Amino acid sequence: MRHVNILVNDFLRFLGERNLERLTTLFAEKVDWYIPGDADRAPWLGRRECREQVRDFFSLLWSVTEPVSAVIDHIAIDGEQAVITGQFSTKMLATGRVVDSLFFIHMVVRDHQIIRYRLLEDSYAVSKSLR
Repeated sequence: MRHVNILVNDFLRFLGERNLERLTTLFAEKVDWYIPGDADRAPWLGRRECREQVRDFFSLLWSVTEPVSAVIDHIAIDGEQAVITGQFSTKMLATGRVVDSLFFIHMVVRDHQIIRYRLLEDSYAVSKSLR
């Protein structure tokens, strides 16, 4: 369980630093990734299946958004699973609108790498902010 805690802390640190190289190495070569939402309007949403697609996700997301704030409310770890809850504000560069949302990240870690990733957020607000 300690290795999951370390990986979660690394994930949050590299995410906050926008360190693409270090962040993507936390993911397995094959990953079950899903962020539901309007992928036609927000193409970074949807499914990913490999580390390279995870890299593409973060590259795209970071090229079209600007972080305003993020707060982690809780981290729960149970065996190979971790849940991170919090809230964020993000500016959509195309429209200048700011999205405020709660978020829930669920990840499964095996062999010191993330093999499953789910992010739930206010995808309606994200889609609306891009109109």
